[in-house]
Amino acid sequence: MNKSKLVQWSIVVALAGFIFGFDTVVISGANQPIKELWQTTPLFHGFFIMSMALWGTVLGAIFGGIPTEVFGRKTVLLWVGILFAVSAVGSALATGPYIFSFFRFIGGVGIGVSSVVAPIYISEISTPVTRGRLGALYQFNIVFGILVAFLSNYFLQGVGGENDWRWMLGVLAFPATIYTLLVFGVSESPRWLITKKNDLAKAKAIMLQIGVTDAEAETAAIIQSNQHENASGKPLAFFNPKHKKIIYLAFMVAFFNQLSGINFILYYAPEILEKAGLAAKESLFNSIAIGGVNLIFTFVGLYLIDRLGRKTLLVIGSWGYILSLSMVSWAFYSHAGPVFLMSFLLLFIAAHAIGQGAVIWVFISEIFPNKIRSAGQSFGSSIHWVFAALITLVTPVFLDKDNGIFKENPWPIFAFFAGMMALQLVWVFTSVPETKGVSLEELEKTLSS
Repeated sequence: MNKSKLVQWSIVVALAGFIFGFDTVVISGANQPIKELWQTTPLFHGFFIMSMALWGTVLGAIFGGIPTEVFGRKTVLLWVGILFAVSAVGSALATGPYIFSFFRFIGGVGIGVSSVVAPIYISEISTPVTRGRLGALYQFNIVFGILVAFLSNYFLQGVGGENDWRWMLGVLAFPATIYTLLVFGVSESPRWLITKKNDLAKAKAIMLQIGVTDAEAETAAIIQSNQHENASGKPLAFFNPKHKKIIYLAFMVAFFNQLSGINFILYYAPEILEKAGLAAKESLFNSIAIGGVNLIFTFVGLYLIDRLGRKTLLVIGSWGYILSLSMVSWAFYSHAGPVFLMSFLLLFIAAHAIGQGAVIWVFISEIFPNKIRSAGQSFGSSIHWVFAALITLVTPVFLDKDNGIFKENPWPIFAFFAGMMALQLVWVFTSVPETKGVSLEELEKTLSS
């Protein structure tokens, strides 16, 4: 069976995750220089500088499903790359905080839309056996982008003097442009062609390209699933009692993802490490260690997700979260030293990479029926990004070195996150179904029954 196109197209689309990861974390290197340049207050800085991209992400996630459904997956994937490139150039050339915020917002919209359309596309062209691994490629590229952003920030420090941060942000235009050009070589999702365009001939041709051995049977299964969803004779509303279990699962996995504190740590890694006693340059260097561990253990998650399953990885990750966050909290509380603290921060990153990091985008993209998959991905992504934005917005209020509530010692923040992960563990044991190796159409029957 020839699966070269399946893997090739999945990798290209997953590159949206690389730009997503890079854009998300690159702001950590610009955080302090911008604060000093424009003399921002903690709340202004948290909203307009640090979290503005995330509010754009929320908007992109909420509404990204609409163009994805109307215009198709490929068209939207192209526009994602354009938004990233415009944001990178505009942010780098910004002359004030409001212009900077505007272009960061545009980039955030691109991130939000990409978190909807890329996982959907990959899940729709994958087989039940490969869906976990190929879907996790998106997450792998996110963490690869995070690592490259940390490396980029480290090596660009000192290159442009007081304009270092402009180079840090502007360099993203290059991968954004490359990604956009590569998307031209990707075909449309066959499931979208069948359910939205009724173009069976083109859909079957694409299925054969991606290694489907019986395109006729696959097409028949998609049509039957579509008819089952429309059995009432009218479009089924997203917030229908039939979908309540799926909506609950999507909400909770996205909610707990951010209540682990992952974006809090990634966005503010240099500042957190400085509070642990590391100098600014050492903090940037240790941020690279965080990105490296994230990448390595994402490989582990990628390997295990179709072997152990989604639920098992969430259990493993939850235990890792609880241990690592508790120890980080204790390290700050007892002033245990930067090496001890750094060790458990890296354990936290490893736990996230194997657990929530590997699972979230795959899980949300596969649990919703074909008819509402775009809306479902938008819902799950928007919940994820609303909580990411809120946490990033309020963090300066807690961490600011002059006026922060926990300016002396942030141990209560990590204790709170550890408690939330204990709740996640209970939720996984009691509510999360296993989805590995099950076709999208079979999942629809099971979860919507």
